[in-house]
Amino acid sequence: MADERAVIAKESAFIRTSFKSENVETRYINVQKLLYIFMLGHPAHFGQMECLKLVASPRFMDKRLGYLGIMLLLDENQELLTLVTNSLKNDMNNGNVQIIGLALCTLGNISSPEMARDLSMEVEKLIASNNSFVRKKATLCAIRLIHKVPDLLENYLNKAISLLSEKHHGVLLTGVTLLIEMCKLDYNAVEELRKSSVPVLVRHLKNLTTPGYSPEHDVSGITDPFLQVKILRLLRILGKDSSFASDAMNDILAQVATNTDGSKNVGNAILYETVLTIMDIESENSLRVLAINILGRFLSNKDNNIRYVALTTLTKTSQTTLSADSSALQRHRATILDCLRDSDISIRHRALDLSFFLINSQNIRILTRELLSFLEVAESDIKSSVAARIVDFAGRFRPNKRWEMDTAIRVMRAAGANVDAATINHCVKVITTSSKDLQLYAVRKLYNLVRLEGDQALAQEGLVVVTVWSVGEFGDLLVRGGDSSGVEDEDSMGQTDYMSVPAEKQVADFLDNILKGPFATLVVREYIVTALAKLTGRFLDESVLGFIRFLLAKFQTHMDIEIQARAVEFIAITKLDADTRAALLESVPVLENALKEEARKGRGEPSFQTVTNHSRNQKSENILDFSDDIFANNAAPKVGTSSTTTANDLLDLVFGDNPATTTATNSTAFGSLSFAGGFGASNPTNSTSKNDIMDLFGGLSIGPPSSVTQALPSFPTMQIPLFTSQPSQKALPQNANNSVDLLGDMFGPNPTTIVPLISNFSATPAQVQTQPTDPFGSLFSASSVPVKSQTKKYLACYEKNSLRIELAPERLENGQALSITAKFENTRFSGVITGLAFQVAVPKSLKLTMQPPSSTSISAGGSAVQIMRIENPSKTVVKLRIKLSYSVPGLIGETEQHDEIVDFAGFDPSLWT
Repeated sequence: MADERAVIAKESAFIRTSFKSENVETRYINVQKLLYIFMLGHPAHFGQMECLKLVASPRFMDKRLGYLGIMLLLDENQELLTLVTNSLKNDMNNGNVQIIGLALCTLGNISSPEMARDLSMEVEKLIASNNSFVRKKATLCAIRLIHKVPDLLENYLNKAISLLSEKHHGVLLTGVTLLIEMCKLDYNAVEELRKSSVPVLVRHLKNLTTPGYSPEHDVSGITDPFLQVKILRLLRILGKDSSFASDAMNDILAQVATNTDGSKNVGNAILYETVLTIMDIESENSLRVLAINILGRFLSNKDNNIRYVALTTLTKTSQTTLSADSSALQRHRATILDCLRDSDISIRHRALDLSFFLINSQNIRILTRELLSFLEVAESDIKSSVAARIVDFAGRFRPNKRWEMDTAIRVMRAAGANVDAATINHCVKVITTSSKDLQLYAVRKLYNLVRLEGDQALAQEGLVVVTVWSVGEFGDLLVRGGDSSGVEDEDSMGQTDYMSVPAEKQVADFLDNILKGPFATLVVREYIVTALAKLTGRFLDESVLGFIRFLLAKFQTHMDIEIQARAVEFIAITKLDADTRAALLESVPVLENALKEEARKGRGEPSFQTVTNHSRNQKSENILDFSDDIFANNAAPKVGTSSTTTANDLLDLVFGDNPATTTATNSTAFGSLSFAGGFGASNPTNSTSKNDIMDLFGGLSIGPPSSVTQALPSFPTMQIPLFTSQPSQKALPQNANNSVDLLGDMFGPNPTTIVPLISNFSATPAQVQTQPTDPFGSLFSASSVPVKSQTKKYLACYEKNSLRIELAPERLENGQALSITAKFENTRFSGVITGLAFQVAVPKSLKLTMQPPSSTSISAGGSAVQIMRIENPSKTVVKLRIKLSYSVPGLIGETEQHDEIVDFAGFDPSLWT
């Protein structure tokens, strides 16, 4: 390589010297050498002027080499190109058609907008030339000119239409190509061609399909396949959204599709273009069925390229809503499923995409079985996507609820190590929305599946997570739920061990064995810790309860701080009396969004957000974290909504007017306890009482009775996640009113103050003055969140790629100014959003001032804020154009950069009126 560079450098120096000597005899040879040097990748810009000198030569040989050098060494952005314009104009008027062709070819390759305007008249004249060679070159040159200057299109439209009457195939081919480009640039050209050109094109295509029409253009027994393909493409453009044009071409398309020989590649190319044309125009149903059958024949071809094209086209075709297309596609189902087992990975992936479009309520069982077989042998990088789509389609077209549950379990068994949080959540929601009998069936099947299959099942983390969660939630059904041996699924038919009833000791040993094994990841340990705590409220055997306390005690010294903290809290819970413990460890209620998904299932509608292999930037949900769904009916107001209330207290949205002080923590991925309905009295007393306290336990008998209590308005459930990640803060000062400590006799004389457990919710100042003593002490949170004196109402602005942005506006200076707090939240289960850049533009009548953000990096579950002020002296409508830039971690370690522009105009007009 070094020797080559030395030779090139030496020769380049020699050529430079020769150019300086203005030796006309050697210029031609030196430019040839220079072009070869350029093609080798070495600089040759110093020869540009020599190419211009060759073009000015009267010799054809010099002009040919000069124009070749110009096309290689110059482009439309170089000023030197302006010197070529005069030479091109002179050569276009030359009497030698070969020189005219050289000039047209050069203009068609390097024309700038200025050159296009200057030389357009010459090209128009040459399109009408008597010489077919010149007409062909001029037509190709016109394509470049109309792309550079679309305004010139009108000048060429009539001339291009006149070319359709040509008998010379080369001119006709270039004329059709020019018309195709015109149609892409201007819809008016489409309308003009529909009126005058469709019958002409149909006649040409009919002649070309006649055997022996033009023997000199025959290719493998087919007349001029290149011209046929171009005509079909133009017909496809003209027939789209036009019933009149489509009717005129239906017969010829059927003739081409029927008579074209598909045994050779030339015929397949024409058949493929014919199929695309049939699918794009408003063709008859019988013609569309014929097109699908042609693609079906392609699937049986031995050429992988043809099969790939057929699968891709069928996938696009299957998205249509026409029932005729769907039924025709089903005839080729066996061939498509065979492609799932093809050795070519591209064929398998395209067949996989198409297989999901084949699914309906009649074939859901057969196709799901095939897809599950594919899932077992699929590549690891697509298993997550395939698993998500299988469980989604199983819900859409399920024959019954138990079959959907069995399918979800099989997916977990086949790809549990690769599934994402959304798929696990979906599986859990299927179980929680089921009847007691199906819950009993699910928990026993999961338990026995993991128990019997050993390491093979334990290696699937998703399956283990769902199993452990189910055992914790439905441990009482698992050991005392009755007989379920009569409900085996087809996968475990005859294997009664999958429905065996374990003893309480066996369940505890089962969880202990998982902890001791090599597959107990940190996530699995977190779920097992929570499940063990839950089982203390479901099991009755004191020896088993003692063993569970022993297992929990081990985690009090765990290296992970969250597990360690939760273990300490759970140990404290296990020391409560049985009734209190059972109430605290109540099962998670059915989530509202899960019920909404359940109502959509069985109709063929998507039930939840699926994940595709080509779009990995979707929102990543926390595993089994449903705290956001508890208050689904009281979510943040929609963009553009307004409120006439004077107090912006978000607690009103949750509990109604005048809510009592409540508790909650930030939700995480480590499982949850829940308070079932019935905790809390329904008759509020005088809110001015000095001894106000919320009675979370209603009629439960805990500690000394309180004569005066502040009732909490009745609500169905309150979910309290067990694992938090907030830093320690000082607790609130103890209430001076000496509120009653419900659990004081259990946890000692130093009760802690109440911990707000609902993130981003705050009490009013009056409520802060009467904060009661925390009845739970430090059981549920290691930190105390300060209570703010005012709550802001946030408007949803953006939610994508795990980043949620909400805006909280505040009216200032009697509407002449606006303060906006932008809150950025990372909704991912893990991973940090980095490089966050938030830029805002406002109309000219407004003045914007922005403060720096609190952070440009947001950890999982974390948030950041940025405050801006908008001066609005004219009190006009406030509109924002937001430019976002941020990076999120991908699924396989890479960082994905996102840049987006968002328009927001959802502010309440009362902010400035």
